[in-house]
Amino acid sequence: MAENIIKTALVIGGSRGIGRAISIRLAKSGFDIWLTYQNNHAAAEKVKTEIEALGRKCETLSFDISDYNATKAALEKRTDEHTPHVVVYNAGIAKDNLMVWMTKEEWDSVLSVNLDGFYNVMNSILFPMLREKRGRIVVVSSASGQIGQAGQVNYSASKAGLIGAVKALAREIGKKNIYVNAVAPGLIETDMTESLDKKTIMPLIPLKRFGSPDDVASVVNFLCTEENMYIHGQIIGINGGLAI
Repeated sequence: MAENIIKTALVIGGSRGIGRAISIRLAKSGFDIWLTYQNNHAAAEKVKTEIEALGRKCETLSFDISDYNATKAALEKRTDEHTPHVVVYNAGIAKDNLMVWMTKEEWDSVLSVNLDGFYNVMNSILFPMLREKRGRIVVVSSASGQIGQAGQVNYSASKAGLIGAVKALAREIGKKNIYVNAVAPGLIETDMTESLDKKTIMPLIPLKRFGSPDDVASVVNFLCTEENMYIHGQIIGINGGLAI
């Protein structure tokens, strides 16, 4: 990419945890950031301040990723004016329960955010990217989507769905010079994992530690910035050996 071109990264779900780490890492790599979030305005503003302190621009966009019309309204006008070079899809929620007790709301809400949200975003940004014939798309899936996890049938199904979507989309648009890949984090130190029993889980991880959001951000940054790139349609596990 030429240095005089303003590089922009759209980070879906970029205000906390893994998304925050990705936003900051890409800003350090020279990207201006479009950071989306649902309703935690304080967290989004904090990340915006951190990014601007690095000398990059940051625009925050608040909307419900599971709402098709809201997603379209937030993204289409911006992508018509300026097509992002990078799109990172990191939106996701978990509502764990054993399948036998899982409510319809627990199933629907997780699939709606984690999987339908992917459609809503891609439907809004793909045409501009295809027109420009360049770009990188990185989807944050999960080790749960690769190996399954008891109590997470809804979450595992949504994250496995993203893996299938990445592989199919990569076949569709690779010829347009748009790279599509996914990362599959394992147990990462975030709000989502803080209640887990580490003493029980740690023996299952060969590296004997939980990952950090920066461990994920470094791989996403590589997929978004490396010039000598021949990785396409792949799922890269970031799990300390939990899933081999």
